[in-house]
Amino acid sequence: MSAGQVAALLDRAAALAGGDGGTPREDTGLGRPARTPREDTGLGRPAGALRAGVDLGTASCVLAVLDEAGDPVWVGSHPSGALRDGVVVDFAAAEQTVRLLKEEAEQALGTALTSAATAYPPCVAEPDARACRFVCEAAGFDKVILTDEVSAAQHTLGVRDGVIVDVGGGSTGVGVFREGRLVALDDRPGGGHHFDLVLAGALGIGVQEAEHRKRAQPRACLPHLVPCIERVAESVRLMTTQAGDLPLHIAGGTLMLPGAGQVLSQYLGREIISYPHALLITPLGIAMCAP
Repeated sequence: MSAGQVAALLDRAAALAGGDGGTPREDTGLGRPARTPREDTGLGRPAGALRAGVDLGTASCVLAVLDEAGDPVWVGSHPSGALRDGVVVDFAAAEQTVRLLKEEAEQALGTALTSAATAYPPCVAEPDARACRFVCEAAGFDKVILTDEVSAAQHTLGVRDGVIVDVGGGSTGVGVFREGRLVALDDRPGGGHHFDLVLAGALGIGVQEAEHRKRAQPRACLPHLVPCIERVAESVRLMTTQAGDLPLHIAGGTLMLPGAGQVLSQYLGREIISYPHALLITPLGIAMCAP
């Protein structure tokens, strides 16, 4: 898939998600309630088999539904908090969130969603990874496929020679691709939740307020978060010592702060490729993995 096709796919998904795909800007934030297809998208009701992808997430849970052609027909999100560092810490809350999104999608699309895919951060222990599948099954999906988040992002981006860096709420996952093959996969702690903790300390506010402030006023918050971005950059450097010749493709919502890509690039001295609505890269890729 070309860069233009990826951008068009993400724009289309963002339109369904409410217009900005979770991009931080001065007048809004991430983690809205789930959205249904809107008349101004021009997408209409889907025909044929549908594929659903559940990105449980640390800050928010995202459900993406694709049609037979691989185009998004429904995208919704809901605040989460049921996961920490890729591990399900509140099974009931995670199940309820997925069930809510599933029911809203089914109502909007006029059909039942019986199968799905979900994902876990790279290097998460197998029992913790299976818990993500169990959450989706408890929420009403009969068949659930598991994949890792970096491989899911690759399904969307189609990187041939490059490094995918998926910075989520709890950790930073890295996948090295050469000639389209995954040759290295790693994951380290450090993500959006850690940004919130640092921002809360710097501003003397609560963590939830810090999360809201980061999303509502990202430019004002960026100076406080430069050390966090540099910590992520150092983790990426350590995980890609054998791939210094490859560009970095950024997925996930954490580094969607305006200016974050420049901080990352300056620290590493490497080419950074950013995408619009990067929060939606992994959920769409997860849906592409669905049966």
